[in-house]
Amino acid sequence: MKKYLSLLICLMAILTASANPADDLLERIDAGASRKFKTQLVKTDYDFFELDQSGSRVVVRGNTWVNIATGINWYLKYHAGIHLSWNGMKTKLPAKLPAVTQRERHETDLTLRYDFNYCTFSYSMAFWDWDRWQQEIDWMALHGVNMPLAIVGEECVWRNMLLRLGYSEEEVGRFIAGPAFLAWWEMNNLEGWGGPLPLSWYARQEKLQRQILARMKQLGMKPVLPGYCGMVPHDAKEKLGLDVADAGLWNGFQRPANLLPTDPRFGEIARLYYEELTRLFGKADYYSMDPFHESNDDSRIDYAEAARGLLKAMRDANPKATWVVQGWTENPRPQMLEALREGDVIVLDLFSECRPMWGAPSVWHREKGYEGHQWLFCMLENFGGNVGLHGRMDQLIDNFYMTKTNPLAKNIRGIGFTMEGSENNPVMFELMSELPWRKDKFTKEQWVADYVKARYGFDDPEVQKAWLVLAQSIYNCPLGNNQQGPHESIFCGRPTLNNFQASSWSKMKNYYDPEDTRYAASLMAGVANKYRGINNFEYDLVDIVRQAVADQARIQYQRTIADYKAFSRSAFKADAARFLQMLDMQDKLLGSRREFRLGSRLEDARNCGTTAAEKDLYEWNARVQVTTWGNRYCADTGGLRDYAHKEWQGLLADFYAMRWKAYFDALEAQMESLTKPDPELLGSGANSSKTADELFQMALPQEVKLDYYALEEPWTLKHNTYVSEPVGDPVDLAVRAMQLIGKSVKQ
Repeated sequence: MKKYLSLLICLMAILTASANPADDLLERIDAGASRKFKTQLVKTDYDFFELDQSGSRVVVRGNTWVNIATGINWYLKYHAGIHLSWNGMKTKLPAKLPAVTQRERHETDLTLRYDFNYCTFSYSMAFWDWDRWQQEIDWMALHGVNMPLAIVGEECVWRNMLLRLGYSEEEVGRFIAGPAFLAWWEMNNLEGWGGPLPLSWYARQEKLQRQILARMKQLGMKPVLPGYCGMVPHDAKEKLGLDVADAGLWNGFQRPANLLPTDPRFGEIARLYYEELTRLFGKADYYSMDPFHESNDDSRIDYAEAARGLLKAMRDANPKATWVVQGWTENPRPQMLEALREGDVIVLDLFSECRPMWGAPSVWHREKGYEGHQWLFCMLENFGGNVGLHGRMDQLIDNFYMTKTNPLAKNIRGIGFTMEGSENNPVMFELMSELPWRKDKFTKEQWVADYVKARYGFDDPEVQKAWLVLAQSIYNCPLGNNQQGPHESIFCGRPTLNNFQASSWSKMKNYYDPEDTRYAASLMAGVANKYRGINNFEYDLVDIVRQAVADQARIQYQRTIADYKAFSRSAFKADAARFLQMLDMQDKLLGSRREFRLGSRLEDARNCGTTAAEKDLYEWNARVQVTTWGNRYCADTGGLRDYAHKEWQGLLADFYAMRWKAYFDALEAQMESLTKPDPELLGSGANSSKTADELFQMALPQEVKLDYYALEEPWTLKHNTYVSEPVGDPVDLAVRAMQLIGKSVKQ
């Protein structure tokens, strides 16, 4: 009897929770908030939301729960001056909400709004628990997302499938990657790195994915599940007798092999995969597959036939499903698109704000766009989860509204957020989320003015001026600049005599004056005392001042290297010390916010473990990802080191400062050695062994070569504690940081 009573209670709880998911969302924002709103689901064949008033309650209507949530967010921002973002998804609503004095309606024909890149699940979400995922799903609903990528727990599907194919648990462990590297395993880039995964991890992720999918579906979202595109362990030829194409190496890592869809056993393997996927997580209307990701063309592959084979396997599992593929570099191959019919596939134009492939002018321009297939206009914005102010406001707005008139864009179906790392630059994601709902083109200046009032709940001329400066400089990376993500901090790169970008592929190119970020930070810090305690303001204050410190540190670095090249030893010592002082100040400033503390990430990682060994494994994953990324070969020769670098408290003080101090000490020691006799030229006849050119080269400043990996790896193996709780007052520390980097010349 007790068993049935428990089941009845659970069923009632589910039914109650799903009766009005918008009310549930409001209650998660603020207890009692749902009583201040009246949400109405209205059936229509087009997407809309509408704001209205009924007595003391704000009315929000829409044709889907996600559109109603979008309307709630619009009301909170532009009527109540309340902005919910990654740095704060809860708030205390006023006792009486501002009334909607005139009915307001927004419509869009862009019915699909996608979210996530595979990389996001590792760079940002690797160690999220259900509480954090609830907040993210709420963020998605508030920002109009109805088509989220949902790949948590894919490793569970693969484990089950491989065991059915005869692989042992040990062999599965050597194939599936660790938590911080699952995205690149899923994209067919590497095997096993960061593993093996404990069995408790699979149980955790299976439960978590079911919770995620249930909440997404409750809100009316259509999750995109991972499909099967032919990946098999690289030893599948020997182990299973399959005819596979060896994919070689990816930045030094062994890639899984490709089982071609034309192979006689492809259907069998795909069927096993979809059986396990469906058993664990059900069916989906959309499946994500990116075959031959970041790989050169292979003459052995019939890409058209491969496309047909992949589609058939997916449709065998769900005849009504649509294939979702990323538009990235060479993918999807034109031959694949030509082999598919309209409606078979939706292409994510992954980097629409910079390198659109749908037909707009860009370095990745495709003359025929996506061959008549449906596609989504996506914003990538962030690579590697790097910290830094960055955006392409003019390009984003111009490229988006170009789709209204360009014939190649006639099959656009929606938009997408496709960031590699989340929880950064909320202004850009806010702008992107509003584009489908704004019929007429606008300027970034108009939009930013309203955004600032909405984000802070006040309208201060100095703060407005600061954001206008940012919008016209660092948030307006121009057409032709193809850098990947934010300007990288000088603090985060391995030191050399010619430091510029921190990672191997950022393609950094100067486009804004560092005086602009210092001026904007000065304006924010100048009024900060008035706005103590306002969460969004303090977060932005720390982030903007952080950017100013990083930009001024780049100038300080150049001075220090100039001292070295001029052999000004006393000046070098003073300037190197000031650079390290700026790095230390940056560490303290960022420590005042939980979002910028290494401890937050490491605590999340360790909390996933059920034993000390598991906790240590997950912490190692987290530490390695943001530093060396791979082993020595992959970090150095493969170029992966510092790709996911972070300006975080703790990482700055203990990792980046360690490298810079070692480098400056080595330069100082070298200068000291040059004041003494050169042992190479001592002794009879030594001079005669050197050519004139060799003697000339010896006279030039010589780069100091340190074994950075040897310095870095020991830190990744440590288990010293970094706490997540903020230390220090963000306003006071921001003011101190501004005093250190000096007054702006624009003031």
